[in-house]
Amino acid sequence: MHKDVIIVGAGISGIGAAYNLQKSCKEKSFSIIEGRDELGGTWDLFKYPGIRSDSDMHTLGFRFKPWINDKSIADGSAILNYLNETTDEFNIREKILFNRKVISADWITAESKWELEVLENNESINKITCNFLFMCGGYYSYEKPHQPKFDNQEAFNGKIMHPQFWDESLDYTNKNIIVIGSGATAVTLVPALAKKAKHVYMLQRSPSFVVSRPEEDAFNLKLKKVLPLKLAYFITRWKNILSTYFMFYFARSYPDLVKTRIVEMVQEELGEDYDVEKHFTPSYKPWDQRMCLVPDGDLFKSIKNGTSSVETDHIDRFIEDGILLKSGKKLHADIVITATGIELNVLGDIAINIDGRKVEPHNHLAYKGMMLGGVPNLAFSFGYVNASWTLRADLTAEYVCRLINQMDKEGVSACMAQEDPSAEAEDNYIDFSSGYVQRALDRLPQQGKKAPWRNYQNYILDIFYVRIWRLKDSALRFYNPK
Repeated sequence: MHKDVIIVGAGISGIGAAYNLQKSCKEKSFSIIEGRDELGGTWDLFKYPGIRSDSDMHTLGFRFKPWINDKSIADGSAILNYLNETTDEFNIREKILFNRKVISADWITAESKWELEVLENNESINKITCNFLFMCGGYYSYEKPHQPKFDNQEAFNGKIMHPQFWDESLDYTNKNIIVIGSGATAVTLVPALAKKAKHVYMLQRSPSFVVSRPEEDAFNLKLKKVLPLKLAYFITRWKNILSTYFMFYFARSYPDLVKTRIVEMVQEELGEDYDVEKHFTPSYKPWDQRMCLVPDGDLFKSIKNGTSSVETDHIDRFIEDGILLKSGKKLHADIVITATGIELNVLGDIAINIDGRKVEPHNHLAYKGMMLGGVPNLAFSFGYVNASWTLRADLTAEYVCRLINQMDKEGVSACMAQEDPSAEAEDNYIDFSSGYVQRALDRLPQQGKKAPWRNYQNYILDIFYVRIWRLKDSALRFYNPK
């Protein structure tokens, strides 16, 4: 089988890419290759209690498909329904090849095409070729989350489980549960589990920034009463984009002021007697890591009513009925959930080759955060860490369509970003101190010290790069390899 474009992944990025190709590259044939038997990516994979968006749906939703649900912070099933509606509304489902996993991709210069090895139904390997390869498979491993080994873990008599492999048959009613972690997954799990559990401990080595936000956007609800849905969505979307943009750069400019205010808001939620300094005051600056969002303060409410609590300490070892902390305190539990994070992968862990020569992404600069220098006819979708993933994914898909149309206009079969030695490579592709980023620095592409090799994480600036400024620059080469 041959297609003009192959999209890898049928999650948010892949669905958005398909929409843009249908809209802007009408004559191009394409397919989406999806390794699972359902679309949705993250929103189909994760099944743990309380799974929800960690940003507002007016920006996590697509630009071309209004989010009409009243909840701005939505649960996983609502998001999955939205993705299925989008797929069917724009006739994208028929383009998806399910249960097919790309193992390798080899660029054949003499033929100006990619040759993919695809594992079908975990049985046979088939070949698919394409002119352009668009990687939309997300940013973390579905098979291998971050699971540190704890001392004496095998001695625990209860159940140990990672949220990425949630057992939906688990009955945790009236059970004592320890959730290890302090990130987005942990702050989501704890209040959700606390509704049925006897008690839930959130065990963390160090605190994260936790911010409460209304589950429903009052501004949007008012707009929907007087304006058409699409217009209300557009206005709310841009209100949220600009407010997030302003808060991020204000936090980076005045970190101490913002940190003080965030901690004060937690104190207001939990009361004067609660030790916010110990449990909710991070050692890092705001937005050095992603903020943890709790809708309507649900985590704080569960702490106040006594169904959950936070323990800030280090694990000494597991014991038969729980965990012994370095302080000597014992936490008794029937279930331990290791919300210890994800493991980043690069280009879907697909073996990328150019004429049989292996491509190591870390040895390449990232061009505009979406192409690898020296690698032709390949783009990848990697969202923002300081805003909704979809904002960046949509822009990347638009840019890829411009590239493909420009190749046709010039009558060439290939385009490639040529690395500029004066850009001076830096290892930190993303300026973020989160553990999942730091663990992957030796695999992520590098960024340069100047445009277009710099990853600015700035939606407003990226709009100019993608929609307004001219496509061709000194780094981008259009050519015929033959």
